[in-house]
Amino acid sequence: MTGPKPLAVVGNVNIDLIMGPVRPWPDPGTETIVTHSDLRLGGAAGNAALAWRALERDFQFASNTGRDAFGTMLRQAFAPHSAAWSITGSDTTLSVGLTHDDSERTFFTTRGHLADLTWPQVRAMLDWPRLAGGMLLVCGTFVSDALVADYDALFDHARGQGVCIALDTGWPTGGWTAGTLARVRGWLDRCDCLLLNEVETRALSGGLPPDQAPAALLPLMPAGAVVVVKCGAAGAVAQSLGGPLLRAPAPAVTARDTIGAGDIFNAGYLAGWSDGLDLAACLRRGVACASTAVSTFPRRYAPDAGGGA
Repeated sequence: MTGPKPLAVVGNVNIDLIMGPVRPWPDPGTETIVTHSDLRLGGAAGNAALAWRALERDFQFASNTGRDAFGTMLRQAFAPHSAAWSITGSDTTLSVGLTHDDSERTFFTTRGHLADLTWPQVRAMLDWPRLAGGMLLVCGTFVSDALVADYDALFDHARGQGVCIALDTGWPTGGWTAGTLARVRGWLDRCDCLLLNEVETRALSGGLPPDQAPAALLPLMPAGAVVVVKCGAAGAVAQSLGGPLLRAPAPAVTARDTIGAGDIFNAGYLAGWSDGLDLAACLRRGVACASTAVSTFPRRYAPDAGGGA
């Protein structure tokens, strides 16, 4: 009996300062007292890694930090995975998230160290032979300026090593311009799994809703590829080329903290893929993982706290 397929993640880790709730938007020059604050590990890659670690998954992790107290905090928290991370001279990226009563949130993020992560650094951090036959989650795309410039090289190298690519684009800092859309679509022929939220899906598919967008995007991807659309409280949908559209509704929960929910879904979904589950079961695993995380404090990542289906 073979074990789980290998997993790895490459992308952004940073420090999150979450405060709120506040009404959008306080008057200039005033002071607002909030009832909640939390200084914690964050970033798309960081959130996925935290979920995998809680689910006791084996994985590799390529990232970087700044050379300051926050950088030290990140490297210590993610040890031993952080042993090979690069350390840049920039300050570590800090993201301040303001939560609102309607469950929406507003972020202010410094550029910081994220822009300095490069493809040569990532290539040296990962044990590619050990990752062969597995999946590399690529996320935090548009905050990693130097790395995204070499995505073509990253994707080509991964496929040459027998490694599948799961891509979560995130939101482009400059918006979905025509150039950005063309660039992302140009990556899809080497992506085996596309993990998007509803807004990203509509942008990339030309305005199609979640139940129609996968069928439009799949012809741009390799044989056997999957498109997953994360729909928040409505759950998620997924489709493979020629296959039916599958749905996984989310359970009714009281959301306490939705920050990072999509990243945690990614971790749960890919943990299911690693275990050899079918697409429907992977989708349910991702929804269960995210739903549990957003409704618990301290966070848990699966209903049984051990990675249930």
